[in-house]
Amino acid sequence: MSEHSSESTVLDGSHPAAEEVQSDSEEGAMAQESPKNSAAEIPVTSNGQLEDSHEHSFNRDLKRSLPVGLGLSETKITSHGFDSTKEGVVEAGPFPGKGGRVQQKSGPVVLADEVKNPAMEKLELVRKWSLNTYKCTRQIISEKLGRGSRTVDLELEAQIDILRDNKKKYENILRLAQTLSTQLFQMVHTQRQLGDAFADLSLKSLELHEEFGYNADTQKLLAKNGETLLGAINFFIASVTTLVNKTIEDTLLTVKQYETARIEYDAYRTDLEELNLGPRDANTLPKIEQSQQLFQVHKEKYDKMRNDVSIKLKFLEENKVKVLHNQLVLFHNAIAAYFSGNQKQLEQTLKEFHIKLKTPGSDAPSWLEEQ
Repeated sequence: MSEHSSESTVLDGSHPAAEEVQSDSEEGAMAQESPKNSAAEIPVTSNGQLEDSHEHSFNRDLKRSLPVGLGLSETKITSHGFDSTKEGVVEAGPFPGKGGRVQQKSGPVVLADEVKNPAMEKLELVRKWSLNTYKCTRQIISEKLGRGSRTVDLELEAQIDILRDNKKKYENILRLAQTLSTQLFQMVHTQRQLGDAFADLSLKSLELHEEFGYNADTQKLLAKNGETLLGAINFFIASVTTLVNKTIEDTLLTVKQYETARIEYDAYRTDLEELNLGPRDANTLPKIEQSQQLFQVHKEKYDKMRNDVSIKLKFLEENKVKVLHNQLVLFHNAIAAYFSGNQKQLEQTLKEFHIKLKTPGSDAPSWLEEQ
């Protein structure tokens, strides 16, 4: 009787030990029935990181489980520690494996040191120009007030002064020659009209036919000779105008550039002299060195411009003598032949200098050009 009661007590499920045994047996049965998935078993080390041996197998199983239509070449699982805010992140991209190559993204490489800002470049140019203008203005004012020193090339300055004086005299000759040409043109025009009037009266006045005819022929001859002289004078004016307004003016432009270079040279020379007279310390030595470099640059520029001016003055003198010699001979011979009435000598003078007279109306376009 007692044995039977003890067995019933053991089989009763209300006992704590019996409940634990029963729950363990149920969990074991469930574990056997459910298939094992390697993706559910992720071994974690003590510091919260995945073991390397199981990470690759987990990635391989997950790639097999993903659908084929995703269009991903490789899939990689990145696991982070417990202190990271990103957990279970799936990164799609090239997976480094055996035989695989990681594609590196290429793009434009911008070097910050080589990038130049146009606005900063313009600002730097304006700053240099302002500084140079200030130095040159100060040098000019100092020279006019008699406080500053200037570099003078006595021989070259004398040649420049002679050239400027000659230019003024040549311009005066041009004005007088143009006045003579204008007056001669009006006289020739008047003589031609007077000759036409005499010729008309010669036909209508039978009593004075011969007298009007003589005067008509004389005025027409004078008009013809006047046109020849007018052609010689205009050729003289054109040649001297080219000499004065182009050749001499080009040389004077070089002279202006030389004078500007001289002012800049003296301005930076004065700055360097002032710095050399001052104290020499860590702050002034870089300034002295920079001023020395700028002085050397402007000195070379000044020497170059002085050499250019000397060469141009030499060539100008040779060209001026040659041109004026021919033009003065032309002017003299034409005037002498005209007022002496030597028509053949006047025509010979124009042929000698290859001067072709323009016939009246030759400047007008022909009927072919108008079409």
